[in-house]
Amino acid sequence: MNPIMLARTTALFAALALPAFAWGQEQAIQPLATAHAHNDYEHARPLLDALDQGFCSVEADIYLVDGKLLVAHDRGKVKPERTLEALYLDPLQERVHRNGGRVYPNGPDCFLLIDFKSDAASTWPVLKETLSHYADMLTEFSDQGIRTNAVTVVLSGNSPRALVAAEPTRLAGIDGRLPDLSANPPATLVPWISESWSSQFQWRGNGPLSESDREKLERIVRQAHAQGRKVRFWATPDFPGAWEILRDAKVDLINTDRLADLRRFLLER
Repeated sequence: MNPIMLARTTALFAALALPAFAWGQEQAIQPLATAHAHNDYEHARPLLDALDQGFCSVEADIYLVDGKLLVAHDRGKVKPERTLEALYLDPLQERVHRNGGRVYPNGPDCFLLIDFKSDAASTWPVLKETLSHYADMLTEFSDQGIRTNAVTVVLSGNSPRALVAAEPTRLAGIDGRLPDLSANPPATLVPWISESWSSQFQWRGNGPLSESDREKLERIVRQAHAQGRKVRFWATPDFPGAWEILRDAKVDLINTDRLADLRRFLLER
């Protein structure tokens, strides 16, 4: 067995041998299908803090550095041990094996949004090869349809749309932008629409949402859903009043840096 496979096998057996109380805590977590952890890697325990709160979507920024996919917001803050595999793919795979093929026992699909910070053309081949080692838990996209699995990878930022679109099958979809609602590419290629809140709406969290903003928000969500896509906004006001607006408009993924607060909001409403 090669060293990489040996390390993964050892980690998997260690995960399966978790103490009973840890298993019980994991079973008791209520998954929150609409909760998205923005810049998740900046929390004390990347991925794990979000999973402890029941989040079903997390975001990781990546740079290709010396052949490794390193997770950080800024190039100057990368660390060689903070790889995409170590922080996200390996622990997700352990959870999926432990929970009978799901991130949460009997839970919904979960998402890993990977934001390209380095050049797409050089980063994509490395990410593609990396994802192939986790194919047993990843959603597969093709022109014929989507074979949903425990974890769906969506590519954002400097994403390699043309390179991904040229492949007959792929282990990742593309995070689209609002113009894609008019262009209407296949949802098997662009399953998400994400956009900056401040670029589209006047409301910044003070006072009520204007009728024009509300109508525009509902129109975007309605059009995306009609095309079979999920909707997410970033840079939204991050407090319960804003979360309520997004939830009422049926926005699929509510972006937050406040994991525990959003969890309380979603469970109490």
